[in-house]
Order: sequence, then structure tokens, then C-alpha cells
Amino acid sequence: MQNEAAQVREEIERAREQLVQSALALKEGMAATVDWRGWVRERPWAFVAGALGVGILWGLRRPR
Repeated sequence: MQNEAAQVREEIERAREQLVQSALALKEGMAATVDWRGWVRERPWAFVAGALGVGILWGLRRPR
């Protein structure tokens, strides 16, 4: 009986560790997903082109 309780405790501890590791991995993944600076660092010319395009469209829409 005591052996079974120890095994259950060990399984609970392993499950807890796996849960913590999964939560940390999810947190890191979300941080990378919403990091706009990293996106710009990886694709600077795409963002320059996008900003230029938005600027041109905005400039054409404004009344003179």
C-alpha cells in the first residue's frame, strides 16, 4: 500500500514537471509570436515597403 502511494506521488510530480515545462514553452512561443521587433529584424525590407505603401495610400486619400 505504501509503495503504491509513493508511485502515485512520483507520477504526480512528473506530471507537474511536464506541465510546468509545457507552460514555459507556451510562454516562450507566445512571446516570439507577438514580438514585432523580431519580425522587423527578420524582414526589414518588407516592413519598409509596407510603410511606404501605406504612406502613399494615406497621402493620396488626404484632401488638399
